[in-house]
Amino acid sequence: MNRVLLRRSGVDMVSYESAYRHARQQSIQQPWQARIDPVAGRRDSLTTLSYYVNMADINVSTPSARLPDRESDRSAAGGPAYDLIELLFFAYRDFIGDADELLAGIGFGRAHHRVLHFVNRHPGMCVADLLDVLKITKQSLGRVLREMVKEGYVTQKAGPADRRQRLLYLTSKGEALARDLAQLQTRRFVRALAECGPGAREASRRFLTAMIDPESRENVERLIARADHTPRIRTR
Repeated sequence: MNRVLLRRSGVDMVSYESAYRHARQQSIQQPWQARIDPVAGRRDSLTTLSYYVNMADINVSTPSARLPDRESDRSAAGGPAYDLIELLFFAYRDFIGDADELLAGIGFGRAHHRVLHFVNRHPGMCVADLLDVLKITKQSLGRVLREMVKEGYVTQKAGPADRRQRLLYLTSKGEALARDLAQLQTRRFVRALAECGPGAREASRRFLTAMIDPESRENVERLIARADHTPRIRTR
């Protein structure tokens, strides 16, 4: 490749020649590979160094190619929202950690917690509806339910119209545990909302709703509203 062209393109000659020698050596060792200029996509065109030359060897002179400043507006630069991603991770870690500690004492985990929560909120819900909410496999849910029934936290009844249908209810023991878990997590919300000031609860509801996939929001809001107006039902 012409040295003048290389200089005009901003490619460091030492790095280029070193890469070129490496490419020739590789082509000799691996004869099935085409012996072409390592910088060029074709012999007569200059492209970005991507494999043979370290990116630090390229003298980038155009502002459009320069990486955004770390202090610049991340949203405008189109970069990942690392601050929000990590804040959400740590907030969820601590939020669920309160319940994890209580559940660990009885040998339960997060799957058990989710079953307790939604069956408590929707007494008599069928297994198919719970699967749709949790988005887990039937086998995974079956294992968790068997444990909870055996330990006396959940009971199942056949559907009135279809005896093959299984309707789920919490026992008094299950309701007490679900209430304790909800109180633990409510305390964290109360503290956080108090720190954020007036209007924080409604703003938080809007934000969390917006985080849900648009096609699912209506169903989620309907599910919450229905639970808020459903009387507590217990079989024993």
